[in-house]
Amino acid sequence: MNNTKINLVIKPEIKRALELGLAVVALESNVITHGLDYPENKHTALQVEAAVRESGAIPATIGVANGKLLIGMDESEIELFATTANIPKVSTRDLPVVLATKQLGATTVASSIIAADLAGICFFASAGIGGVHRGANNTMDISSDLMQFTRSRVAVVCAGAKNILDLGLTLEYLETHNVPIISYQFDDFPAFYCRSSGYKAPQRIDDASILADIIETQWLLDNKRSVLITTPTKLEDAIDSDDVNDAINAAISSAQAQGISGNKVTKYIMKAIDEVTKGRSAKANSAVLINTARVAGHLAVAHAKQSSNKREVA
Repeated sequence: MNNTKINLVIKPEIKRALELGLAVVALESNVITHGLDYPENKHTALQVEAAVRESGAIPATIGVANGKLLIGMDESEIELFATTANIPKVSTRDLPVVLATKQLGATTVASSIIAADLAGICFFASAGIGGVHRGANNTMDISSDLMQFTRSRVAVVCAGAKNILDLGLTLEYLETHNVPIISYQFDDFPAFYCRSSGYKAPQRIDDASILADIIETQWLLDNKRSVLITTPTKLEDAIDSDDVNDAINAAISSAQAQGISGNKVTKYIMKAIDEVTKGRSAKANSAVLINTARVAGHLAVAHAKQSSNKREVA
């Protein structure tokens, strides 16, 4: 029998915070390697971490290096990920291969929440989750993020999902798999840097302490399932969905004509949107990352405080 354990390298600050029951927010590294160009990718990653700290929580950027899961990165490690070409995007199915072969790997939403769950981190922040792609009835292209939400005990804070996806089917999928969706202080399910997808959120909660109780209740009912918490980007940073829908449709058709498929499609479409918006979408991308991290930190602090109060009463 193989008793080898997954090698988690937890930064001392994060380890101590977890031991003390303080708020920690996990962050993905895919946005460093695949989201933005250097040096904007490094600057944004550091701003995202700073936003978590401003809310009173500790950031833990997740990555893979030398057969280890990095739970937290220092600035030199973020620099390495920001400047190294062709670091693979590592989702759930890729994680064992990249760990065993000791490559560098940039974690997605799905693989990041696996790492967070293993480390005992309750909160994870992302600008936007993956979902059901347009045309999935023919391609079966559904993000592994959605399946991982049914397997990991993590509260996922995000600005909904990108509007390049079929957001109606994404919501249906999550409902079918019993993943709670809570919109924090907003009525609609957001669409990344668009404040509304046009779909109402299943639930709206305005009080962070009540949301903390909902998370704990969910985990009492189902200990290995995520809670999805959505928050829209700030009004001044948002892009109107009408400005990008035509570009999305054109880019999808172009990608199909060129035989572009799988995880390359998203990057292709996002580049097309950036061209149409003359770079405004890249700035909006950074803004939604930072805002979501700030909200996640605030909610993680409320949850940690609630948990501490319950321990003292007990």
